[in-house]
Amino acid sequence: MSDPFIGEIRTVGFNFAPYGWAQCAGQVMAISQNQALFALLGTSFGGNGATNFALPDLQGRSAVGTGSGVNLAPINLGQKDGTENVTLTVNSLPEHNHTLANLTGTTTTAVAIPVATTGTGVTTPANNTILGPATAAGRPVDIYSTVASTTTLSSFNATGTAAITSSGSSIGFTGHGQPIAIRNPYVGLTMIIALQGVYPSHG
Repeated sequence: MSDPFIGEIRTVGFNFAPYGWAQCAGQVMAISQNQALFALLGTSFGGNGATNFALPDLQGRSAVGTGSGVNLAPINLGQKDGTENVTLTVNSLPEHNHTLANLTGTTTTAVAIPVATTGTGVTTPANNTILGPATAAGRPVDIYSTVASTTTLSSFNATGTAAITSSGSSIGFTGHGQPIAIRNPYVGLTMIIALQGVYPSHG
């Protein structure tokens, strides 16, 4: 391969690093044996900076340019970020609601009408009066029947207390919470970095 710059990274279609190159796999290198490369990389990709430093790890990763792109977050040399999958949370969802259908049903309420079989009758209903026996000319009046009803009286409002039991209502669950793959389409190639070559000068 033509003389590269020390620290230059290339992509090749074979699965090994040629002489004078190393795969970009995050290996820890001895400073004493790679002083020129360490002078360029420093500890941007790892290492203790005293006896060793690390090469970039591009295994399964994409390289992006450093700096601050328009409307993009700034990227520093050696910075790692990103994930292959993401799991949505409630905060990731747009604001929305769920409709719960109206609950309908029928109920039967028993109304007990108090009556008295004895007592002094009055002709005008009033508070605290109830139905009682009726008489005419000293004789009881037949106002009750033992046959089936043939009509109904006008409806009326009954005031009372009713106990209502409910087991509650809920909207059924859906979804499984599986992570979403967000990795771009890709093809695997070998990323290599030059250990030897021309030391680059600042332009």
